Amino acid sequence: MSASPLTPLDYIATGYWQDFLARRAVAGGIAYEVDLHHCGLDESLASLQRIDTLLSQIRRDMVKAGIWDEATLLKDERYRNFMVFLAFYAGRVLAQQWQQSPRWFGQFELDARYPELVLKTDDFYQHMAMFYGADTDVNTNDSSDKDNMPLFFALEPIGMRLFGHIDRAFKSAQGDQVASGLYQAVSARLPKAVNHQPHLVDKTIADKPNTQIANEKAFIEKVSPENSSTSLYLNSKSSIDMATTQLSDDKVGNVSSTAATTITSMPLAEDIEITNATAAPIVEPVKTTAVAKKPPTPEIFSQLLTELHEIEVTQTTGETEYEKACKVLDQFERHIAKQEKPRKQVVFSEAHLQAKQQALLGLEDAANAGNSAAMLRLAMYELLGEGLIANEGADKVADKVAGIEAGIEAGIEAGVEWVQQAASKNDSRAQRLLSKMYYQGVGVTQDLKVGKYWLEQAAENGHIEAASLVDQWQQAQTLINTQKQEQHSLKRYQLLFAVIIVIALLIIILV
Repeated sequence: MSASPLTPLDYIATGYWQDFLARRAVAGGIAYEVDLHHCGLDESLASLQRIDTLLSQIRRDMVKAGIWDEATLLKDERYRNFMVFLAFYAGRVLAQQWQQSPRWFGQFELDARYPELVLKTDDFYQHMAMFYGADTDVNTNDSSDKDNMPLFFALEPIGMRLFGHIDRAFKSAQGDQVASGLYQAVSARLPKAVNHQPHLVDKTIADKPNTQIANEKAFIEKVSPENSSTSLYLNSKSSIDMATTQLSDDKVGNVSSTAATTITSMPLAEDIEITNATAAPIVEPVKTTAVAKKPPTPEIFSQLLTELHEIEVTQTTGETEYEKACKVLDQFERHIAKQEKPRKQVVFSEAHLQAKQQALLGLEDAANAGNSAAMLRLAMYELLGEGLIANEGADKVADKVAGIEAGIEAGIEAGVEWVQQAASKNDSRAQRLLSKMYYQGVGVTQDLKVGKYWLEQAAENGHIEAASLVDQWQQAQTLINTQKQEQHSLKRYQLLFAVIIVIALLIIILV
């Protein structure tokens, strides 16, 4: 049976991509178009990681600016075009992995070809889908099993990344769980023959064209809180001029302390006032004349939490235990982030602390099984003095003050060991964290040489920010060496000139 004819969406998808490459304006405009060009869209899986980072930053900046309203933004054509373009681009990346041309269906084609697929909602996120798979004839696809249909509703993970939270649960058209980003969504749909290693996707950064490296450096400078003190949203060419109703961030949800493996619901609102507040201060606020308030969680760890969500690293063990523990711990972190005081001053009830303890035990099980993400999350709490070792040390000593100090010290040692163990597994996130710890003297004796070593290791294993910093450091070293050579040559010229003058004077005197 021959392949079905192209659909209107197929032509639109091609047009969007060609206009983007030629830097032609799309009808209605595209929000954040400049930022998209900075992402280095080279149709690689790594580029989807950069897009997910951009989407997370846009979400945080919209919340801070008070315009985080899904319904209002979907009425803005530039935002709709922005999300549709990202969906088309993700489809191109996925189709390239399958070595075929992307095929796009709107709701009319979906209803005609897949009558068994009942869309859960008639909304923006499910009005188009991409067909992927080895068989290019979509008419041969069996629609009786909707879970196995090779369809990609690319707008769903985009909406999830921008607007998903506890009170806004995204329902997949195919009944499965909506991925938290495009990288995860596409990776889950790769051909089985592909030996995919997420932490190595950018390992060949040194072989990329100079223009692409420059684009990625510009992108990192935009989204990295270490390199920029200005909000990406406020810098963006496409920031919208509207005042909308600010939505609440993820409310602290339901936890329980019954067992580490079966955490059931228990509202945290029992003795904590939950209010409609802005999102967690993951990045530094925009600098103003007023004194900026210090975030509850140290930046080194808030950045780690961001990377654990945004940088995918393949885990072979402990994934279930890790996910269950994170569902609980993330709720605590969101509540702490909303407070205008240090995290140690945030008070929780005994029941909540027991639930957190159970989640930490789940992390420990996953870490002992070899899960590097669990190792890093567990290390963070130990280094903050909130981990299992720290709590045990405080309970074992009669002198409460001495016990707390002993527990914190033991916890720091355990935290450093967990980070080192994760780094030894070539987890680029762990190697980047370890480099920061040695540069800043966090939990270890400050050692710039060791910090530089782990920074280079993280860069080699595909950590984009680390690769950018290593490149900048090498450029600085080259400049310094060049200046030294020029200064040395200048001194030689000055000495030679002085000798010539002396000889000339002697000739004049003798003559």
